[in-house]
Amino acid sequence: MRFLLWLLPLLSSSAIHAGRDYDSYTYYVFEYAKESTEGIRVPLKDIHRAFGVEIVEQVGALQDHWLVRRKKSSEEKVSRHTQEHEDSVLARFRELLSLKAPDNIGSRSNGVSTNFTAMLKSISFQTPRQRVKRASPPIPTPSKALGVAEQLGIEDPLFPEQWHLVNDEFSEHMMNVTGVWGMGYKGEGVISSLIDDGLDYTSSDLADNFDAANSYDFNDDVALPTPKLFDDTHGTRCAGQIAAVKNGVCGVGIAYESRVAGVRILSGPISDADEAIALNYGYQNVSIYSCSWGPPDDGRTMEGPDRIIRKAMLEGINNGRGGKGSVFVFASGNGAASGDQCNFDGYTNSIWSVTVSAVDYKGLHPYYSESCAANMAVAYSSGSGKSIVTTDKGKSKCTYYHGGTSAAAPNAVGVFALALQARPDLTWRDIQYLCVETARQEFLADAEWETTAIGRKYSYKYGYGALDGYRFVTAALEWQLVKPQSWLQTSNSQLADGVMTEDGNFTGGAFIPMDGVTSTIAIGKGDLLRHNLEKIEHINVKVWIGHARRGEVEVEVVSPNGIKSILAGARKGDIASTGFPGWTFMSVKHWGEDPVGNWTIRVWDAVNEQHNGTFLGWNMLLWGPAIDPSRAKKYELPLDDFVFPPHDDLALPPLPSASVTRLYVKPTSFLGSENSTNSPPYGSSWFPGLGKLVACQRWVFAGIGLFAVLGITVTIVVWRRQVSVRGQPEFDSDDGFSMRSFDGDQETTLRGVDDTIRNDDAEVGQPLLRTPSTDDDLGDYREEAHTKLTGHHEPGGGEGSTGNGDGSRVYTSG
Repeated sequence: MRFLLWLLPLLSSSAIHAGRDYDSYTYYVFEYAKESTEGIRVPLKDIHRAFGVEIVEQVGALQDHWLVRRKKSSEEKVSRHTQEHEDSVLARFRELLSLKAPDNIGSRSNGVSTNFTAMLKSISFQTPRQRVKRASPPIPTPSKALGVAEQLGIEDPLFPEQWHLVNDEFSEHMMNVTGVWGMGYKGEGVISSLIDDGLDYTSSDLADNFDAANSYDFNDDVALPTPKLFDDTHGTRCAGQIAAVKNGVCGVGIAYESRVAGVRILSGPISDADEAIALNYGYQNVSIYSCSWGPPDDGRTMEGPDRIIRKAMLEGINNGRGGKGSVFVFASGNGAASGDQCNFDGYTNSIWSVTVSAVDYKGLHPYYSESCAANMAVAYSSGSGKSIVTTDKGKSKCTYYHGGTSAAAPNAVGVFALALQARPDLTWRDIQYLCVETARQEFLADAEWETTAIGRKYSYKYGYGALDGYRFVTAALEWQLVKPQSWLQTSNSQLADGVMTEDGNFTGGAFIPMDGVTSTIAIGKGDLLRHNLEKIEHINVKVWIGHARRGEVEVEVVSPNGIKSILAGARKGDIASTGFPGWTFMSVKHWGEDPVGNWTIRVWDAVNEQHNGTFLGWNMLLWGPAIDPSRAKKYELPLDDFVFPPHDDLALPPLPSASVTRLYVKPTSFLGSENSTNSPPYGSSWFPGLGKLVACQRWVFAGIGLFAVLGITVTIVVWRRQVSVRGQPEFDSDDGFSMRSFDGDQETTLRGVDDTIRNDDAEVGQPLLRTPSTDDDLGDYREEAHTKLTGHHEPGGGEGSTGNGDGSRVYTSG
C-alpha cells in the first residue's frame, strides 16, 4: 500500500512530456526488465541511484524504457560535447557487463553486478540528431498547364490544376479517387498524423480538418505544431494533399473529410527517445503516420533507426489502432541522382513501412526517385515539368511547386485513409497486401519489369506499380483479412571463420573476388511447419561484409524459384571503409513465394581489385502469414548484437505440438541439409557432444548416473573448501554497492550446456527457440515535468478528437 501511495503522484504526471535541456544534462535511455529470467528483481530507483542518474519519464508507449539524465560537470558544459567512450555511466555499465562475461566467472562472488546487468538490458546514449526533409528537388519552371480539369462540383479554384486528382492530358496517370468520392468515401473518421516540420492549422484550407488532440511540437515542447521557421512548409503541404477541405480555398485533399494531426520533429535536432515517442503519438486514435523524411539522400549514408525507434514502430504495428496496427508510410528518398538506393535507409527498408516512390504525370520515373527491392509501390508526384498543387503555409496560401517522394507518400496516405473509412478493420498488413494486389503496371514507362514467383510484375523503380485509389478501395470492400504474422529466422552462415568484434574489427571471412563469392542457406518444409510460416511476405537479409570502399560492394540474393533480389548496387559516392557491420536489407519481391529450397547470396566488387574485401557471413529472416493463427504470437525485438557470429538466436514462434519442449541450438552448430552450408561444426559449446548424446536414448540413463556421481563429488569438494576457509575475513566491495551473492548468473554459466540441447524431432542447425516471459506491469515513474508542458498529451492520444484508429471518431468536450 505504501508503494502505491508513493506511485500515485508519479502517475498523475504520466500524460506530460518533460522538456529536454541538453546543455545542462546528459540523457540516456535505460532498458529495464521488471524481472529477470532468473526471477531476480532490483527496483528501478536502486539502479538509477547506482548509476548516479535521475529518472525523467517513460519513453512514450514503451513500458520497459526509461529516459534518465545526469547533470553535466562544468568541464562538460564548456566542451559542449560528451563523448560516449568517455561517459561515466556507459563506462560503469561496461564494467558491470565485463564482470558477467564467461571469463570472469570466478570473480563474481559479489553478485550485484550480475543483478544489475540481469535487470538492465541496455543503456542508450542520447544525442540529438537532425533528420533531413525529403523536400522537393530543384525543378525547372513548369510549363503552363494544358487544359482545365473537368468540373466535379468542386469550387476550390486550383482543383483544375491538381492533375494528380484529374489528369486530362494523360488520363491514365492520376490517383483515380474521384470515383471513390462518388461512392461516398471521403475519409470521414480517419486521422492521419504528419510527422514533419509542423502543420499550419490556421490555414483556411486545413483548419476544419485539423486534429489538435493528437498533435505536438517536440522541437519546442509545446502542444501545437506551429511551423515557425521560414522553411517550415513541408508538413503543411503534405497535409493539404491528404485533407485539404472542400471549401473554395486552393484545392482539395484526396481524403478531404478526414482529419490530420501534426507532430513537429524536423525543425531541429531530436533524440531517439523523442522520435520514438513521436512515432507512437496518439497511436490509438491515429490510423496512418505520414513520414516524408529520413537519413541524408546523398549516396554516401547508410543509416537506420536506433533500437528504441524500432521498438516504437513495433509497438505501433503490434498494438496501435486497438491491435490492428499503425500504418507507417515512408517516402523512398530523393537521392537517385546521387546514386542513392532506399535499401541503405533503415526506415524505408523496414517491413513495418509502406515505402512509396514517385512517378510523374506522364508515367515516367523521375530522376530523383530512389529504387530498391523494398519499394512497395509508387504514387504520383513532380517531374516532366509539373509539380503537385497543394496547400501552403499561410492563412489562404497555396503552392504549385510541391514534389519529390515527399509528395508521393502523402498521396498514398490519402488513398489509405479512404480505404480505412470503407474498411476500418483492415490491419497494417492488409494495407500492404492491397498495395501488391491492386497497383497498376500498365502505362508505366522505362521500367525493367520482372515476373515474380506468383506471376506478378515487380520493378525496383515502381515496386508493384502505381497506386490506384478506385482499385484499392473497391478491392478493400471485398477483402478477406490476412492471418496473423509469423516468421522464420535462419541460422547464421559463417564464411572462412569470419568474425566481427564489438569494436567493429573484422577478421577472417571469404575473400571477395571481382566475380563474387556465394553462400547458400537451405530451408525445408519442416522449417516452415516448426515456425508456423505459410509463405513469404517480406524477407530480411543481414550481412557482415568488410570492405575498404563500401560503395563498390554489390549484393544480391536468389530464391529457390530463381527470383533474384538486388539488395545493394554500387554507389560511387560511398567511400566509407566501415563495410556492412550487420546491416539488414529487405525485399518485397518474393511476396507470396514458397521459400522451400536453397537461397543463394552473391557478394561482389566489380569496380576495383585494389579494394576487394571479405564476406564474413549472413542470415535471413522470412516473414509471412501463420499456418495456424491460433499459434501465432506477436514479434518481440531482440537486443542488438554488435558481434558476428551473434551471441543468441531470435525468439521464434511456438512449435506445432504443445508437448514439444524448447529447442536450443548454438548459432555455430553444424547444419543439416535444410540449413546453411557455411556454418562451422560443433566445438564452441562447453559440451559439444551433448546434442548428439540426448538424441540417443540409451545414453540418457548413463548420463543421469554420471551426473549423480559428479554431483556427489562436487558436494564433497565444496564442503571441504568451506571447512578450509573458515575463519577467514570477508571483504567488502570497494565500488560503493551492496554486494550480495545470488544465482542470477545461472543463465550465463549454463548456456553453453542448454544451447546444445535439442529435441529428437528437431533438425540439426535450427535456431534457438525461446518463449519470452511476461513481465508484470511496472507503472509510471517520472520526474515532475516542466509546468509549461501541461498541455501535452500522452502517446495514446489526448482529449478532444478521439477514436480507436479504425475509421471512427468521437468528439469529447474539453
